[in-house]
Formats: sequence, structure tokens, C-alpha cells
Amino acid sequence: MAEARDEPAVFVVEPLFPQRLRRPSDALRFLATLLALVAVILLSLVAKQTLNGLEQDIQTGTEYVPSLLSRLATFLGGAAVLAVPAAFAVERVFHRDGLRVAEGLIAAIIGMVGSYLVGVWVESPGGPEDLGNLLTGGGRLDALNALLTSVIAYATAVRINRRPTWRAILWTVVALFLLSLFSGRQITIPSALVTVLFGMAIGYATLYGIGSPNTRPPGNAVLATLRRLSFQPVSARRIEDDHQGSRRYSVGLRGGSTLDVTVLDRDQQVAGLPYRLWRRIWMATETRRRAIRSLRAELEREALMAYAASAAGVSTPRLLATSEIGTEAALLAYEHLETRRLDDLDDAEVTDALLVKVWKQLKLLQRQRLAHRRLTGDSIQVDAGGNVVFGDARSGEIAAGDLLLRIDVAQLLTSTALRVGAERSVNVAASVMGDATLAGALPLLQKIALIRETRGALKKNKQLLTELRDRIVERKPQAEAEEVRLERFRPRTLITIIASAFAAYVVLSQITQVDLGLVVTTANWWWGALALGASVISFVAATFVIRGFVPAGLPFGRTMLVQFASSFVKLVAPAAVGGIAINTRYLQKRGVPSTLALASVGASQLIGLVFHIGLLLLFAYITGSNTASSFTPSRTLVVVLLIVAVLIVVVLGVPPLRRLVTGRLRSLFSNVLPRLLDVLQSPAKMLEGFGGTLLLTIAFVVCLDACVRAFGGEISFTAVAVVFLTANAIGSAAPTPGGLGAVEVALIAGLRVAGVLDPVATSAVLLYRLLTFWLPVLPGWASFTYLQRKQAL
Repeated sequence: MAEARDEPAVFVVEPLFPQRLRRPSDALRFLATLLALVAVILLSLVAKQTLNGLEQDIQTGTEYVPSLLSRLATFLGGAAVLAVPAAFAVERVFHRDGLRVAEGLIAAIIGMVGSYLVGVWVESPGGPEDLGNLLTGGGRLDALNALLTSVIAYATAVRINRRPTWRAILWTVVALFLLSLFSGRQITIPSALVTVLFGMAIGYATLYGIGSPNTRPPGNAVLATLRRLSFQPVSARRIEDDHQGSRRYSVGLRGGSTLDVTVLDRDQQVAGLPYRLWRRIWMATETRRRAIRSLRAELEREALMAYAASAAGVSTPRLLATSEIGTEAALLAYEHLETRRLDDLDDAEVTDALLVKVWKQLKLLQRQRLAHRRLTGDSIQVDAGGNVVFGDARSGEIAAGDLLLRIDVAQLLTSTALRVGAERSVNVAASVMGDATLAGALPLLQKIALIRETRGALKKNKQLLTELRDRIVERKPQAEAEEVRLERFRPRTLITIIASAFAAYVVLSQITQVDLGLVVTTANWWWGALALGASVISFVAATFVIRGFVPAGLPFGRTMLVQFASSFVKLVAPAAVGGIAINTRYLQKRGVPSTLALASVGASQLIGLVFHIGLLLLFAYITGSNTASSFTPSRTLVVVLLIVAVLIVVVLGVPPLRRLVTGRLRSLFSNVLPRLLDVLQSPAKMLEGFGGTLLLTIAFVVCLDACVRAFGGEISFTAVAVVFLTANAIGSAAPTPGGLGAVEVALIAGLRVAGVLDPVATSAVLLYRLLTFWLPVLPGWASFTYLQRKQAL
């Protein structure tokens, strides 16, 4: 120790540390608390009856408590909830931590003002009535308890939860205080939960807003730790942070050697957490890495990867020492190697011989099943002797699965191709790794498998991945070119789930407004039988449509079973997708070439679209000529045309959307016109295809019209046709299975505009959807199963 005190002072060249920091962990805790607050409110609104019963049970139970004991508990709860924060403040002041107490008082004041404003908002005439009744118990109580909100906000801001003893005392007195409020009927259960969460949110927001004292150990603390590890630093300077935001220092030692020191700060461990969580949820990769890692776990993981890489014979900076720096940071000391990054080399220096060395280093890693996971131009370095060094081992993983190893190959292929082109990259890689290894990485040459920096670089060379695939296939033609599905779900799937949940809510809310018993007893079921017959005829018409646009002969019975099967597929696919997919598959199984099958289905869809638009305009015009109708179709026609015009302008005006739509239409209708010409040359096929398309639309209109009349609705057939055609277009565009939710809302709204009473419109639409969407599901499932067993699908 005496020798350590005799060491000369070393000045660390680094920027001045800010006195206060906004910690990402506080922002994340604030967001998590807000999410919990929203979840509590939504659950409370859904389970109002259950909460009311629970409150009554609690209040009934408190009546059995002796009066003296109840009063004593009320007094102690109210006094203690003030005394504990005050005692903690005194304790902090004695420890010269008065600034923390001041932060807590700021949060308490904000919490009190916030609780008052929330109360004014929910109790105002324009406020949320259901939420107000939930929190105020029907208007007899305050929405939020101001005292409890302030106490919770104060306790959160002073970080009392980090002190186990104080934390236990605080939450005990808060529970006692809440019990006294319940026994006195001064608070509701939702109000209590919302008050606590609201106070916590205020506390975390205050902490993040004003910042927290900077507890990161400065450079001289890093040097002191190195001295305890028997190093003798004589100079130190801060260098560029690594890609994860960790501090790095270059430390000169007595004797002339140099250390590269990485410092892991505790408050930086959650930096980038949202992105890591999203990738972990989104990506189905073989990894055991946690999105949230403790300081100790991060230190051990990086050290283990560094030791494993060195043991595998890979040229990496040697890890010399590790240590914690107090409780808020840790360091890793590596030997310093004089290198240059691959990105900094001139093009002439990036020779094939150098690239071979790069791939040999990766081969050493893969032999020991080590995944680097960050093979980019800044982590691949070259020393003065021309030897390749792999840096940045902290992103790696030991005992990696096959998928991660293949991703490393795909990543390095892409990184080197960005420098030397696809052909050179593939040829050099194949000379070291072999064609079979490159073929294994072929399905992973997709943007989602690469790291963020590489994905950004590919924006300037969008064809590079395609070129890499082509070069690999040229070397190994039998290689599997289909991409591996890495996403657990696609964004489109997420949108479908959200839309389906909303649709289910809409449908259920409509059902609750209908007296089903009254509907069953008052409906005219002769009209219901007609609607059922029209629904069955729609499947016959759909069969004619497919038969009419396919040049080969199709058996009527089995083709009709395919149409029933498509009604089952609609449960899991949007309305416009399920029918196309299953009919195309059926035609392919019948021996129709894929191109012709797609062209035939595309032709049927195109003619269906033309008939749909033409009938909509025709029926809208006819309805508009009837001035006696309460339905205002001329205005409807204008609205429809305006909507179509706006959609066209949006599609044509937004380049990504325009490319998406034109690409889809091109792939769907590329061979449609020749197929239509073939149909026009056959009167029988033309009659079957065109007549089936017209019959299909008329059958659905008749079904909806019969459903309306079954419940006593009086509306013209042409008005029903306009309503159906408009709603069907909306349902086809909706991302929900079978247009669920969108079709119901559009049909009910259209019938209401046409003059149908609300109960009649809702009942008619529910019956219509029952006959055309839900009822065919069971025969559709049976048809789907039968056709699969017969290998017809």
C-alpha cells in the first residue's frame, strides 16, 4: 500500500463529467409505470362488477374489527404515512444528502398538483364518465388521494426502494393507510391502484427530468483500480466509446506498454434496451443472451468470450484483467495492439490474401462454435505485419447454435462485399470455407439477419445481397435459395392481431345491443330461409367463376368444395387473400402450371373488380333517381368517387406505396390479359366466368336484402346493393380475417344511412354475417380436411 501512495500523480485526459445525468433506466421505469397504469385502468373498466364486489367484501370485513382498534389503525396509518418520509428526510440530511430530499419534495409537489388536475379532469362535464365513476365511486370521493400520491412520488424520487429496511417500512405503512381508507369508504380499489402508479410515474418523471447525481467513477478511479491489479499507469486518456456506449481509455504503463481499458457503467446497462427487447421478441434466433443484463453478468460474459476466443487461437486483444470499480462500474483491461480498421484501409491494401486471413480467423472461431456477431469493417483490424485481428469480442457468444454461425458467415460475406464487391467476396470466402458453408449461409443473406450498421450501408447498394446470392448459386447450383424465416412475426401480423382484437370488440359491442331473444321470436324466418338459400348459391356462383377462367376442365363438385374450404381459410387470412391462395393452390394440384394458375385467378379477380365497380355505379345511379327514398345515393356516389380519387392520389403520390401496389398488381396480373383473351374466344367459358361473377354479387345482395326484410326493414333492393358493394370493398381492404369488424361496421352504418332503424340494421347484419361467414366455417373445415386428405390442396 505504501508503494501505491508513492506513485506519482497521473492526469487523465478526459472531458469533464457532468454533475447530473439523465439515466435511461429512469425513463424506462417511467414508461413501464405508464403501461401498468393504462393496463390497470382498462382492466378496471372491464371488471367493474368484480371490483365492486371485492370492495363490498373488504368493507364488510372491516365492520367486524373492534371500533377502538379500527380508529387506532386509522390514526397510525395516517400519522405513519407522513412520519416515515419525514424520518427518511432527516436521515438523509444527517448524511449530507439534502439534495436528494429536495428532489423528493419537488416530486411530492408535482404529485399533489397532478392529482388535483386529474380529479378536475375526470369530474368535469366533458371528462371520461366511466373513468370518473370508477375512481370517484359515483362522484362521492376524490379521484386520486392527494396525500398518498405525494408520498409515493416523494419515495420514488428519493429512491427509497434501494434501502431494504426503509422500503419495507414504507410499504407497510402505505398498506395500513390504504386499509384505513377502505374501512372509512374514502377510496376505491381502482383509485388506490391508480394513485400508487400515478405517484410512481411522477417520481420517475421527476428523476429523469432533473437528472440524478453522476455516480460514474472518473478516470482517476479507473487508474486506482488498475494499481490494485498490480499495473503501474503513467498516462491515461479517454478515447472513443465503443458501439454500446461504454467508456474506453488508453492507459500507458511503466515500461512502455499500453492497455486498452473498457469501463462498464451500471447506469448504461439499459442503454439500447428497447431495441434489444424488440430484436429478441421479433427475431427467432438461437441465442441465450438476455436483453437485460446486470453489471456483473455483462462483465463475466465479455470476459468469458475473450478467453474462449484466445483459447481457440483467434487473433484478438488479450484480456489481462477484470475488476469492479466500487458498486457502480467495472473494467476490462486488454493488451493494446497497433492496428488499423478494415474500413480505414485503402482499396489497394484490401487484397485477396488479406481477405483470406480474415476468413481463416472466422474459421477458427467456428471450429470452437464461437459466434462473433459483429463482423464489420471497424471490428476487423490489421496490424503492422499484415495480420488480421478480430476486435470487439463483447458482442459474441460461446457454444453458439448453427443459425448464429451461419449468420456470422452471411455478415462477413456482406461486410467484405461492401468493400470489394460480391464476386470477390464470394470467391475468397469459398476458397477458405468451402462452397457448402456458403450455401448454408445463402438463406440468411437478408437484411434482417445483419447488424444495424450493415443494414444502413446496404441502403446505398440495394442489389448487393441479390448479387451475393447469385454468385453463390453459380458456384453451387443446387443450393437452397429460399430465405430462412427469422422473424417470430412480421409487422403485418402484428397489425392483423391488433385489428382483429378491435374488430372483435366492435362485433361484441354490437351484439350486446341486440336482444337475441326478441330477435329470434320476432324475425320472419321465411325471409331467413331465402337468405340461407342465397348464401348457398354464392358458393355455386364462385364455382362457376373459377371454372370459367381456367382453360382446363374442372370437376364441379370438387371445385365447389374448394370454395367452401376458402370460407374456412378466411378465419386466418384477410378476405381478399384467402380465396386467391386456396384457388391457386387447387389449380396447381390439378396440374395447371403455376403461371397459368395465377393468371386464371388474377383474371377472375380483375373481372370481379370491374363488375364490382360497374354495379356500384349502376345501383347508386338507380337509387339516386328515386327521390322518394330516404337514402341519399347521389351524395353517396360522390363520396365513393371522392374516396376512390383520394386513394388513387395517395397511392400515386407516395413512392414506396406506389412501388408496393404496382409490384403486387404486376405479379398478380402479369399474364391476365392473355388469359382474358382466351376466355373471350370461348363463349361457354365466357358465359360461365362472367355469369358466375354477376351471380355471385347478386346472391350476396339478395342475402343481405332478405336479412333486412326478415326483421321488418323496408328499403329498396338497389339501396341494399349499394350498401353491400361499398361494405364489401372496405372488408376486402381490411387486414382482419374475412374483413371481420370492418364489414359489420360498414354494413350497419350503410343501412342506417339508408333509413333502417338501428336495432333492425344490427340484427340484419349479424344474421347476414352468420349465414355468409360463420355458418360456412364448419362445412369449410370439413371440405378443407377432405381435400387435403385427397391431396387436392
